[in-house]
Amino acid sequence: MLSLTTPPSLLHADPECGHAPRTVRNAAVRALLGELITYPKPGLVSLCDSGSHRDMDAASFVRSSLALRRYFEQAAAAGAQGASFATLNRLGRAAEARMLRATGGVNTHRGAIFNLGLLAAAAGARTPRDRAPLGERVRQLWGADIAAHRRDGGSHGSRVTAAHGAGGAQAEAAAGFPSVYRLALPAYRDALARSGAANAARVQAFFTLMAELADTNLLHRGGAAGLAFAQSAARQFLDAGGVHRSGWQSHAVRVHRQLVERWLSPGGSADLLAACLFVAALEPAR
Repeated sequence: MLSLTTPPSLLHADPECGHAPRTVRNAAVRALLGELITYPKPGLVSLCDSGSHRDMDAASFVRSSLALRRYFEQAAAAGAQGASFATLNRLGRAAEARMLRATGGVNTHRGAIFNLGLLAAAAGARTPRDRAPLGERVRQLWGADIAAHRRDGGSHGSRVTAAHGAGGAQAEAAAGFPSVYRLALPAYRDALARSGAANAARVQAFFTLMAELADTNLLHRGGAAGLAFAQSAARQFLDAGGVHRSGWQSHAVRVHRQLVERWLSPGGSADLLAACLFVAALEPAR
C-alpha cells in the first residue's frame, strides 16, 4: 500500500539490481502524489486550492494518479523487453484514455504520462550493473525517435512550440531530461539535505524549474509576457534565499496569488517536478 508518509528511501532500488515493474509503478504514483501535495506551488492544483484551474481539483488528480498505476507497470515491463518508442507511445495513448475516463475528460496528467512513462520504461530496461542515469538511458534508447515524432498539431504544446520555438516536453525527453538533472534534482537534494523537510525541498525544486524552463503551459496561457513574469517571480524568490530563510512560505504564497490573478499555470514545471521525484526515488545520489 502506498503511503505519502513513507520515507522515499524505502522506494530506492538496490543499485546492484534492476527495477521491478511494481517498484517502478509505486515510485511513479508516489511522484505524482508528491507533486500534488507540494505547496505553495504557484498557479497549480494542490490540497489547498485549484490554483489557476476551474476544471480540476486535488480529487481529480488523485483519481488520475491511481488510474495510471497499471500504465507505469506496463511501461517498465515493456522497457525490460526492449520495446520501441512506437510501442511506448501506444501504451501512453491508452493510459491517456484511462486518465480522461477517470477525470471526466479533464487533462490532469498528459505531460506526466509522457515524461514518467519514458522514465519508467528506462527503469525497466536497466540491467543489474547499469549506472547510466534514467534520463540518459531515455536519450540513448529512444531519443532519436522522440525527436522525430510528429505530435498532434492540435495540442496546446504543439501550437506553442510552433509559435514560440519552445522545445517543450518532446525536446526535453529527447535530450535526456536536462532540466531534471541540471536544475530540479540538485535543488531538491540540496534542500532536503539542508532542511530535512520534504515539502520545502519540493518547493525549492519547483521554483528552480519555473525560473529557467521555457514552460509551454505558461506560453499558452500568457504568451512571452506571461512566461517572463513567472520566471522573474521565481528568480526573485530564489535570489532572496528560496526555502532557506524564515518567512519563505509567505513569499511563495504571494507568487502563487500573483500567478492565479493572471491565470498562469506552469504545468510543464509541475510535470518535471514529478519526474525529479521519480528519479530521486530510483537513483542513488552520487
